[in-house]
Amino acid sequence: MNQTAEELYQERDKRVAEAIALQTPDRVPILLFFSFFPAKYSGFTVEEVMYDPEKLWEAEWRALADFPMDMAHNPYPLRFLGPLLETLDFKPLKWPGHGIAPHLTYQFVEGEYMKADEYDHFLLDPTDFMIRRFWPRIYGALKGFEKLAPLHSFITYYMGTPHGFAPFGSPELIEALEVLKKAGEQSAQIQSYSRRFVQEARAKGFPLQVGGLTQAPFDTLGDFFRGTKGLMLDMYRRPEKVIQACEKLLPFMIEMGVNAARASGVPRIFIPIHKGLDGFMSMDQFKKFFWPTLHELMMALIQEGLTPCPLWEGDCTSRLEIIKDLPPGKACYAFEATDIFKAKEILGKTICLRGNVPLSLLATGRPEEVKNYCRKLIDIVGRGGGYIMDSSTGLDDARVENVKAMFEVTREYGNY
Repeated sequence: MNQTAEELYQERDKRVAEAIALQTPDRVPILLFFSFFPAKYSGFTVEEVMYDPEKLWEAEWRALADFPMDMAHNPYPLRFLGPLLETLDFKPLKWPGHGIAPHLTYQFVEGEYMKADEYDHFLLDPTDFMIRRFWPRIYGALKGFEKLAPLHSFITYYMGTPHGFAPFGSPELIEALEVLKKAGEQSAQIQSYSRRFVQEARAKGFPLQVGGLTQAPFDTLGDFFRGTKGLMLDMYRRPEKVIQACEKLLPFMIEMGVNAARASGVPRIFIPIHKGLDGFMSMDQFKKFFWPTLHELMMALIQEGLTPCPLWEGDCTSRLEIIKDLPPGKACYAFEATDIFKAKEILGKTICLRGNVPLSLLATGRPEEVKNYCRKLIDIVGRGGGYIMDSSTGLDDARVENVKAMFEVTREYGNY
């Protein structure tokens, strides 16, 4: 008997919800971050889907039809970025057609976009710093905003009004404002396609994996403001400033996740983890700089009825005893290189686990090798529930036959 789209939706949603709650669903759920796999699967270049929303639409739905995972992932906010990035002259990324070849995925360009002597400016007035210092550095087309007077100079008529608006008449700022208008139109187009995708997913019986994202405050500080090198030095040279900046960022990170969930109606919030890993910082540094504000962030999301879903992008095996400190059945951890079998021993009664079929295996292995690894995950990590099948990271370089093998073995062998 064929199921209706609504029945499929409810079945899939229940399956994932039960796994996150550490229960045993009918079978192990399978969720994947497709990344640009659908483009290659459909014969498009990465550049084509980054600039053409209809090609991205075609590619994503073809992949979902042939690989119907339990929840879809809206591709538009992270894939259809070409026109907007081009308009803004976005410095922290290289993308196909803008610095790298058409078939490659975009690459992050880390920079020291906040200088070491600018912590006090950021801590005093983050909004002023963002608009007058940060934006001109990361958006080449908004360099004119450097000419603005400090935003707090507009507090009174006497200080701000007579002179503060003068820069808006300068050619550089007029040009930057025109760029913002165009960028606004392009952002609205991304939102329009995102809404269309969500509606189509519901009509086809697919819940959404996540309703939005946020970041660990330390990662935000390191990824976007100080850069890895700058932040590593700061932990030694100005540790209290690092902690203060993370605490300053925390309410913004909470707000980002909560507002996204309210807008989407989806309670799962994605949190990519970049720097709280074994190879980046010591255990003492993790306890001092990284975990306190990440823990507060996740607890705040949980208190709002949301589910934090961090992806630990690297090895955090040594951190497992610390990161289990959450209420049982309220979070889902995806692991890239962490020993997931040890994670099951330590976190199995507290946190739902997701992953971690190695991308190296999916890119270079044989289908039977993939199936054998997935069976091992199901037997050990899936025992008693609380497990979601996934790759270690996005599927950009995965072989089609190996992705098929993942789906086949999960559906055939993953029943409880």
